[in-house]
Amino acid sequence: MEVITIFKWLETFKVVYETKNFSKASEILFISQPTVSSQIKQLENELNTQLFIRSGRKEVLVTQQAEILYERVVDLIDDWENLYQAVQINQQQTIRCVIGASHTFANYILPNLLIDLYQNFPHIRFSVQMMNSLEVLQAVEHHTVDLGFIEKPLSSANIKRVSLMEDQLVLAGDPKTGPWLIRENTSGVHYYTKRFLDEGDIKDPIIEIQNNEIIVGLLKRGFGCSVISERAAGGISYQMLDDSFKRIFYLIRRKAQDSEEIEKCTEFIEQWCKQ
Repeated sequence: MEVITIFKWLETFKVVYETKNFSKASEILFISQPTVSSQIKQLENELNTQLFIRSGRKEVLVTQQAEILYERVVDLIDDWENLYQAVQINQQQTIRCVIGASHTFANYILPNLLIDLYQNFPHIRFSVQMMNSLEVLQAVEHHTVDLGFIEKPLSSANIKRVSLMEDQLVLAGDPKTGPWLIRENTSGVHYYTKRFLDEGDIKDPIIEIQNNEIIVGLLKRGFGCSVISERAAGGISYQMLDDSFKRIFYLIRRKAQDSEEIEKCTEFIEQWCKQ
């Protein structure tokens, strides 16, 4: 059996494991669903074990053997990417670093940080993805993001989390007129908003919006009220909240050793945020 064939099966396995869905996996991999099914079946035959339980529903179930294989596969694929980068360094002297950042950090802190990162690490090719805190954590776990910035104290066994800086939350807009504009429950600010509403026994009309900038845009137009970062409240009438509404921005990364350049980049970020 050719190594390249098995590697292709393992990449397909990784995507099926993460999506728990053969159709979604085929869309992500740009191959047909029968091809996905065939590759998984061939991998199961090669390993002489069942990896997924096909119950007739769209979402498949994973077996214990799949759990074990996934932990090794993500490291194997990551090792290959590091090897690929090492070869590229010899040719082009550049490596890639994908940054995942939750909304407030991405909009109000990352622009200045990214400029300094670009100037201090000319051999790193940076790319940025914006998502909510839980999505950032999952992306770091799945090795699709190298460094993550989150606004919620999330953690997992394979992730290292470092506190960077405080962020003061404020009550923006007029709560007497409403409606309340809130983020989805996997965002960093949702916990504080829900706590504020519960403590005040507030049951006013609520609009859920999965984007900070849309909320800020509505507030600037005099529509609604929301708990947002003071950094985002420029040009908006707001009230300061007490110290219990201070949160922390965190840097997260995998515990496994990164390249030397990424390590230096991480140290630079920690020092930069202390300035």
